[in-house]
Amino acid sequence: MARWRRAERMRLRAERQALNTATRKKAGAALAGHLRGFLAARFGDMRGRLLSAFWPIKGEPDLRLLMADLHQEGLRIALPLVDVTHAPLIFRRWTPETRMVRGHWNIPVPPPEAELVTPDVTLAPLVGWDRFGFRLGYGGGYFDRTLAQLSPRPFVIGVGLQTAALATIHPQPHDIRMDAIVTEEGLQATHDPEQAEQPPPRG
Repeated sequence: MARWRRAERMRLRAERQALNTATRKKAGAALAGHLRGFLAARFGDMRGRLLSAFWPIKGEPDLRLLMADLHQEGLRIALPLVDVTHAPLIFRRWTPETRMVRGHWNIPVPPPEAELVTPDVTLAPLVGWDRFGFRLGYGGGYFDRTLAQLSPRPFVIGVGLQTAALATIHPQPHDIRMDAIVTEEGLQATHDPEQAEQPPPRG
C-alpha cells in the first residue's frame, strides 16, 4: 500500500505540473469562486474568524488573490508552516503586507514575529482525494498530525483538482477525513466510509 501511494503521488503531481499556465490559472480562478461560495453558504458572515490557507507550490491552485480579498472583507488569514521537523504544523497570521521568508522546503512563510494563531477553518491542499472525503497528501503526515492535536479541531476543506479524484486512497488509521472537498468543479459530494463499502485494495 505504501508503494501504491508513492506511485499515485508521483503520477498525480506529474499530471498537475504538466498543465499549462492558462489551464492552471482557469482552474484556480474557478476553484476560488466555488470556495468563496461554499464559505458563505456554510458559515455566513466570517468577519473576525480565522482561515488558514496555503502558499501554492508544485502546481497547486493559486488562492492568493482570494486570500487577499477575504482579508479585505474582514477575515483573519493564516498560513501553516513547519516549525519542528516531523511535528505538527504551526499557524502564523498573514496579510497582503506580510514580509515572507523562506521556510521548510523553501516554501514562503510568514516571519517568526508574525502572530501565532489557531484556525477556525483550514484549507488542506490535495495531491489526491476520494469520495469518502480522505486526502492523499505529500506523504510527510504533517496535516494529519496537526489535525489530530488541534482542539477544538478546525473545519477542514480539502482543496484540489477534479482530475485528482481516486476511487479510494485506501485510508490508514492515521488518515483524517476532510469535512468538505472543493475542486474547480465545485463542492464534491462525499460519503461516510462507515456507510459505504470501499473498493478493495489494488493487487
